[in-house]
Amino acid sequence: MNTQVGIDPRGPRFAASITSLLLLLAVLLGLTGADAAFALLIAIAVLFVWGVVSPRTHPWSVLFRVLVRPRLAPPTELEDPRPPRFAQGVGLVVVGIGLALHALGVPWALPIAAAAAFFAAFLNAAFGYCLGCQMYLLLRRAGLFGRSAA
Repeated sequence: MNTQVGIDPRGPRFAASITSLLLLLAVLLGLTGADAAFALLIAIAVLFVWGVVSPRTHPWSVLFRVLVRPRLAPPTELEDPRPPRFAQGVGLVVVGIGLALHALGVPWALPIAAAAAFFAAFLNAAFGYCLGCQMYLLLRRAGLFGRSAA
């Protein structure tokens, strides 16, 4: 991969940190039955959509570029932006399923979906392990989308 085309891998981890805090709050609110959990999860879903459609203008991306990255040493390597973008889509699907099931009256759907998304975001934030990125790589190797490696 041409290193000029990649993104700073610390950016998605920074975004995952903020997202995991929001998702944890959604889990806690969902466990108490607060209506605010539904509204917060809708806001998080919108942020996931934003991350898929325009990751460069996503609020956490802008925050990282403007406030955080200038204070860090340059990254030692850049990464392909497609796996983190795909991971945003996976987060959207998980949260979307929770929202849909909650709207249909399924008990505990909201906090369970928020907890699943929290788990994935926390893994990325704390350990740099992106579940959605790993899914992207597996699907790509399987030839289900994109050009498979020769």
